[in-house]
Amino acid sequence: MVNHLIHETSPYLLQHAHNPVLWYSWNNKSLLLAKNENKPIFLSIGYSSCHWCHVMAYESFENKDIAKIMNKHFINIKVDREERPDIDDIYQKVCQSSIGQGGWPLSVFLTPDQKPFYIATYIPLQKSYGRPSFAETLKTLAKKWNENKYNVEQIANNMISNIQLHKPTDSKIDKSILDEAFVNLSNISDYFNGGFGTTPKFPNVMNLLFILRYSRLCGDVSKFNSFVFKTLDKMASGGIFDKLDGGFHRYSTDEKWFAPHFEKMLYDNALIPLAYIEAYQITKKKQYMDILLKTVNYVLHRLRSLEGGFYCSQDADYDDEEGKYYLWDKKEIMNAIKDHEIFCTYYNITDGGNFNAKNILYNTTSFSFLAAKFGISENDVKKIIRCGEDKLLTLRMQRQPPFLDDKIITSWNSLMITTLTKTYCITKQKKFMVAANDCIHFIINKLIKNKQLFHTYKNGTTKINGYLEDYSYFINSLLDFFEIAPSLFYLNLAHDLANYMIKHFWNNENHNFFLTSDLAEKLIIRPQNNYDLSLPSGNSVAAYALLRLYHLTGTKIFYDISNQILEANCIAATGNPFAYGYLLNTMYMYVKKPIELVVMNNQNNNIIDLINESFIPESICVYISNQHQLNDLVTYPFFNGKIYDANTTTVYACKNFVCSLPIKNINELKSYLV
Repeated sequence: MVNHLIHETSPYLLQHAHNPVLWYSWNNKSLLLAKNENKPIFLSIGYSSCHWCHVMAYESFENKDIAKIMNKHFINIKVDREERPDIDDIYQKVCQSSIGQGGWPLSVFLTPDQKPFYIATYIPLQKSYGRPSFAETLKTLAKKWNENKYNVEQIANNMISNIQLHKPTDSKIDKSILDEAFVNLSNISDYFNGGFGTTPKFPNVMNLLFILRYSRLCGDVSKFNSFVFKTLDKMASGGIFDKLDGGFHRYSTDEKWFAPHFEKMLYDNALIPLAYIEAYQITKKKQYMDILLKTVNYVLHRLRSLEGGFYCSQDADYDDEEGKYYLWDKKEIMNAIKDHEIFCTYYNITDGGNFNAKNILYNTTSFSFLAAKFGISENDVKKIIRCGEDKLLTLRMQRQPPFLDDKIITSWNSLMITTLTKTYCITKQKKFMVAANDCIHFIINKLIKNKQLFHTYKNGTTKINGYLEDYSYFINSLLDFFEIAPSLFYLNLAHDLANYMIKHFWNNENHNFFLTSDLAEKLIIRPQNNYDLSLPSGNSVAAYALLRLYHLTGTKIFYDISNQILEANCIAATGNPFAYGYLLNTMYMYVKKPIELVVMNNQNNNIIDLINESFIPESICVYISNQHQLNDLVTYPFFNGKIYDANTTTVYACKNFVCSLPIKNINELKSYLV
């Protein structure tokens, strides 16, 4: 039994290709079919590692009786939200305005012209928690459509009218904007457990990075930074962090970071390490470096393709049970580890289990406490824990691994390029720079055609016009890599893509970018996304990347567009800073003013280490390693007047359009940076 999804490349769509439901993908043919047959559309949006998507699939979409109702009354369309964020964005906004929240699976009933008239998330097979059953929902809506199409269309028109594009409320950017945003963000901060809000609790890295920047801006380092460090410590010790193989799960279902939603997403494991990098720069604590390396190495080992790109995610479910791959029975641990009593105490392992009769590895105990309790040294405790982790990882690797979504997304890969580049700077491990370079060239070779970016790649197939996130993230990652490997090619490519982005995505009426280009498929509205939540919005990243690109190239339009985005969104960001973390970080750079550093001849490791290990989030720092690189770049004003000296390392430093004398002494550089 197969349906039309069998011809797709998306792993999520292929998971449903053998359902008895006559699924279609979103395309002109399926949309035209709905119009020709005058049937409403049932639109189901999800993604491959989504637990509740799986639940709805095996409850309803694999149910032949349910499928008969769906096939008789509806044109059924499946969408992978990771492939089509534009479709997802439109109907998530409808869902949020209609029922107060969104999420996946998203279940939308549309008129043949794509207007929603009923919307929900997960719909249970049986009536429960005050929700009608899926069969009841299907029958009721089919009856309404057949008996009173006019009324249904009126409902649909009303739902669409609630979707509003962001309206700018321009304001000048200064420190007071950041002050107000920080106060409002503090009001939702959990000072006991770390993080923001209660449950479910997401890492929200951009907000943590903003607090570190605001602390630097105010000079009140210990007071504000301590909250960020507590959050990072709690995350690392909680079940949201995989103690054995590294990497973070998507979010915690409780406020203490204990019980995660077990899928692992590439974007989380690209963004979260940035906070540990900056925590290490500020504190120099080895524990932050350890978490950084374990996370980035997880991505390299488990999510990297042979071609150099990175896959999307690993599933939450294993053997039809959420998190089973990551959970332990105490007997398994006792049989595997000699000093199991110490290990079980450290990781809170109990006979009855600490989670659904099994055990999540999470830590609330110090090495020093265990050393005192068991009468051994702290080093011995550490060795026992590390040896036990290695044994359990070996044992776990014998299990069937979670499903891997092996499509490659340009925007998410761009986030990983940034993290690999910054990880290389702070660790000096060449493999991270190589992996970043490989990923850049994978995107160039596989995801750029006729100077246009594409969104996804899988099994040799490149498809879907690039979204704003693809352009803005990739431009930003090119600039990150350019700083450590300043090839004119990377800077020119970033410059060209920025011009393309402005030409095809910019909305001059409300001073923001659209999510889709003017060449993309026309939907019921042209979507625009301004919120920085699990992923930063394309607008926020574009503002940041264009501001950097302006300083490097002197192209005035980049500054103008960046400034317009900041001014159009700053009032919204102060009122709801939780949803504008990345934008606030860009505002910080605008208020603080970039420090421009050009390091000529990067042979003095003391100077290089000082820059890389210092927390200077407003810096734009380019390392020139030879005269040839400088010769290529002098056409851009950032590099004008610089002299390369093969015999000494020289730092050219500028701040707020004022440049210092060339710096050749590490003590001079320390004074300047302070």
